[in-house]
Amino acid sequence: MAVNQMPHNLDAEAALLGCILIDAAIQSELLESLKEDEFYQESHRVILAAMKEVYGERKPVDVVTLTDRLERNGTLEQAGGLLHITELAELTPSAANYKQYFEIVRRDAVNRSLIRAAKDIIENSMKGPEEREAIAFAEKEVYDISKQEDSSALAGLADGVVIQQVIGKFEEIQSDPNAFRGLETGFKHFDRITNGLQKSDLIVVAARPGMGKTSLSMNIVENVCLNKGKTAAVFSLEMPRVQLVQRLLCAHASVSMEKALSGKLAQKEWKNLMLASDKLQKSKLYIDDSSRVTPAEILSKCRRLAAQTGGLDLVMIDYIQLMSGGGKYANSENRQQEIASITRDLKLMAKELDIPVIALSQLRRIQTKEPQLSDLRESGAIEQDADIVLFINRPDVTATSEELAKGSVVKGAAEIIIAKHRNGSLGRVQLRFLGECTKFVDVDDQNRPDEEPDYSAAPPPWEEMPAGADVFPEPFDTGIPEE
Repeated sequence: MAVNQMPHNLDAEAALLGCILIDAAIQSELLESLKEDEFYQESHRVILAAMKEVYGERKPVDVVTLTDRLERNGTLEQAGGLLHITELAELTPSAANYKQYFEIVRRDAVNRSLIRAAKDIIENSMKGPEEREAIAFAEKEVYDISKQEDSSALAGLADGVVIQQVIGKFEEIQSDPNAFRGLETGFKHFDRITNGLQKSDLIVVAARPGMGKTSLSMNIVENVCLNKGKTAAVFSLEMPRVQLVQRLLCAHASVSMEKALSGKLAQKEWKNLMLASDKLQKSKLYIDDSSRVTPAEILSKCRRLAAQTGGLDLVMIDYIQLMSGGGKYANSENRQQEIASITRDLKLMAKELDIPVIALSQLRRIQTKEPQLSDLRESGAIEQDADIVLFINRPDVTATSEELAKGSVVKGAAEIIIAKHRNGSLGRVQLRFLGECTKFVDVDDQNRPDEEPDYSAAPPPWEEMPAGADVFPEPFDTGIPEE
């Protein structure tokens, strides 16, 4: 093979096409998995395309039917003529080694794709894009090739392997209810309903401005990192890193942020802050406060972080409406399409990283009633792509002074509404919001108990949902590494 030629093996390509012609038993396997662009020689690509057309019409693929199809398409000469088609069948004595031929063809096709991607990366880098954009482009080019290879076929259940896996899972849960418990949020009643945050789930936390979306999500991050010792990545598009750390410190130390900012802390409160700061410095929490970031950039950073730290357990993004879709939606005037693209990418990211992803979302401002799924701002795709949708309802925020004085609305009372739960039940969780330290806590026993899970309201998982209209040393100084 010449040095400047792309990787290819014409003999393997011809042998593979010959195997298809002489053995009907392997036609379905090969014709459903092979792609035309995996063949180097143009005549072989034309032949494979014609084979797929014949196969799609439920006809046997042989020399006669293939030649007839090529003639009707006017591509017989382009395919090498009748002589070449006949030679493919005659020069392949047996189809026994078709898997080896297939592996050779696929290997060369992948290598050609990588070479093309490398050329695109070089050309893009020569244009001098920003560092983050250049790295994200390069990673996406290579990842797209990897994703194409990561495909699974339809498989039956006759061997019983998958069924036994499910039965085994149920048996483990029967003997230990916490066997498959997800990440604990620190809110015991919420964890009881959801069994924790499950891997590959996209959890959307939605509320109007000022209801405490960031506080609730950071309380979960606090429990995951500081109490459970897990690794989390926080992407804050709205709030700078120093403010997030400020909230975390006050929340974990149970210290009033107002007193801390006005210099009125008591000695005991200073001690609590120092203990909290020591714990925070030792935690595996990473914060990125880039003001404009795309899902591709977030995925790129999370891949590198997982590789450097040995694993990643949770991602939190604040918030969806501040994100950019990138790519073809970079300059799109249709914001709904861009949001739909963003939420789909976030769901795919959760699936690829195999961790829960918490994404915050705004609700429409024109809303005086209890929040509903149709109130999700800008796109019903948020509702459709999310595995769990949580609403924060705090009546005291919108209550009048008379209502507060009469006691009809309790100050600090908060409710988490589980409005969608793809793999479980719906329900409501009663919490209390401690505004002075921006922290949600479980209610005490004297308060109203949580509403029991509403199993009747939970849609089956297969049903389509309707569409709705530098303070510390490492890791806080660097945030999520760019290199």
